[in-house]
Amino acid sequence: MVAGAIAVTGALPAIAQDDMSAEGATVTLMVGVQGDPFYISMECGAQEAATAAGMTLDVQGPDRFDATLQNPMLDAVLAGAPDVLMVAPNDRVASAGPIARIQEAGTTVVLVDTTVDDESIGVSRIATDNRLGGVKAAEALQTLGLVEGDKVLGISVNPGITSTDLRMEGFNEKAEELGFDIVAETQYSNNEASRAAEIITAQLAADPDLKGVFASNLFTAQGVATGVRQAGAEDVQVVGFDAGPDQVLQLQAGDVQALVAQQPFTIGQMGVEQAVAALTGGEVTPEIQTESTVVTADNIDDPEVAKFLYTSEC
Repeated sequence: MVAGAIAVTGALPAIAQDDMSAEGATVTLMVGVQGDPFYISMECGAQEAATAAGMTLDVQGPDRFDATLQNPMLDAVLAGAPDVLMVAPNDRVASAGPIARIQEAGTTVVLVDTTVDDESIGVSRIATDNRLGGVKAAEALQTLGLVEGDKVLGISVNPGITSTDLRMEGFNEKAEELGFDIVAETQYSNNEASRAAEIITAQLAADPDLKGVFASNLFTAQGVATGVRQAGAEDVQVVGFDAGPDQVLQLQAGDVQALVAQQPFTIGQMGVEQAVAALTGGEVTPEIQTESTVVTADNIDDPEVAKFLYTSEC
């Protein structure tokens, strides 16, 4: 837990606001990548909160999780001068400059899902407790039957993304504590399912006795599951991060054994609420960490678990 942060397990109550001040405000939500059910679910939460506050929401995002694609879009946001920018930065360092310029121009900035290292950026930062999510992934492998000495591997997106970096840190620390044998340094899929499939196929060839894999985001998990299935590695336990519709299908089919699901709808909702507080002189929480839960075939129908599943449309 970061000092000064609060943890939540569900949506916060709506922040008291001066509707006359918030009414008509413009909000740009810059997601990490278009088409990801995580960000679509975040958009749904943001839209609900924006509508309730009388604000106009515009959603943008690059076609790939890549700061070189997102940064020019942020430069265009600067020219448009919205009242609020909610943004999931694609890189903890490279994204800071464009976002800082937007903030310096007078736009209220809220960071959602991912952050930047420059702590002066953003009136509020809202994200999953990602380190804890990585710990839960390692614990899920233990629950699935892995024991001390079993070989495991972590596959992530790209280095430099705060959310997935923290997940891998939490996973590796807990995996070592549990006595698992981490067979290689973290491998990176560039957020491409096909690349993740190639990585796990090559690793299985090098380590046919590999027992467990942690894939740190949606597209990586999809690719890992595909690669494991195509290799016929039935004994390999796969834990993915995120719970989009395709991942749920893989879980139900037995291609993935567990998912660590976040609360993107809540993150989007709270992002708007924190922006409203900043615009109207209300109390702003500088940092909020939301909860995650482990989804398995055994508990997926539990209403308290099902509410964590993502959507592909609002």
